[in-house]
Amino acid sequence: MLKGSQTWVFSNQPTILSTGVVGGPFEKNGNLADDFDKFHEDLWMGQDTYEKAQRVLIEDAVDVILQKEKIKEEKIQFFLSGDLINQITPSSFAARTIQIPNIGLFSACATSMEGLALASFLINYNGAKKIITGASSHNAAAEKQFRYPTEYGGQKPPSAQWTVTGAGFALVTSGNNVKDPHPRVTSATIGKVIDLGLSDPFNMGGAMAPAAVDTIERHFQDLRLDPSYYDLIITGDLATIGRNIALELFQNKGLPIDEKLFNDCGLLIYKKDQPVLSGASGPACSATVLYGHLLNQMKKGVYKRILVVATGALLSPLSFQQKETIPCIAHAVSIEWI
Repeated sequence: MLKGSQTWVFSNQPTILSTGVVGGPFEKNGNLADDFDKFHEDLWMGQDTYEKAQRVLIEDAVDVILQKEKIKEEKIQFFLSGDLINQITPSSFAARTIQIPNIGLFSACATSMEGLALASFLINYNGAKKIITGASSHNAAAEKQFRYPTEYGGQKPPSAQWTVTGAGFALVTSGNNVKDPHPRVTSATIGKVIDLGLSDPFNMGGAMAPAAVDTIERHFQDLRLDPSYYDLIITGDLATIGRNIALELFQNKGLPIDEKLFNDCGLLIYKKDQPVLSGASGPACSATVLYGHLLNQMKKGVYKRILVVATGALLSPLSFQQKETIPCIAHAVSIEWI
């Protein structure tokens, strides 16, 4: 099960049986709109606060899964979810509605792969038969908490990124119960917290790149694999600056990763003419791109094996005010169409 120092190998092939992907109005005009199940027409989503609206995103994504599979909540053993907002209240308040036994998670923007790794671990060892896991974010809620309210109209530098408004969730079950080809989770590498001293909250990609590279390097060392094993290696939200730094770090470490096969969810989700500066970010960035676009691409035969490396900056408004640097983490999950 544990191979090397940081990687789990899943012999029972936990399977992503179904997904639910929900977005906001900005995502509806994005590059991957066809891969979403549902959109909201405004950021309020019928609520009186953005945080409550984020709760609605989560509830909708879970409802999409339940409707697709025609399954009741009581048939799901655990709900694993997390987000960026204080004390992950959108996830916890959504769990209050959903009424599935809840395990709250936080790895910032790496939460989606933390959840998929833990869900696969539980499924692999018969700790559950069915688990729903995922992550969410809301642009206006995140801006209000970490930077400035959108209404303030503050200017941002080119290194800044656009937080995705969305939720991406998956229903994970045992591969022994699924006979048809489906995306199977074959391994997961749990990252270490890496902090190289960056403190600029408008340069998340630069801060997270070393953590992504460290986890990717450990993944290949633990499994004794060559990077060419995968058809795609994709990070969560390094965006333009972080991806370029990661490529330079790969070169310095002598890790032979083909630039053509190394991409980032934050560079895929929006169109080039959308004003997102360096690219996208937020827990929903990797969650919506994986559970929507990438799994659809696997279904079409574009990819057979992918490595998804969600990245997270573990800062808070308080740590920033106290002049702390930004500790970062990355969790990697390998998915194969089997």
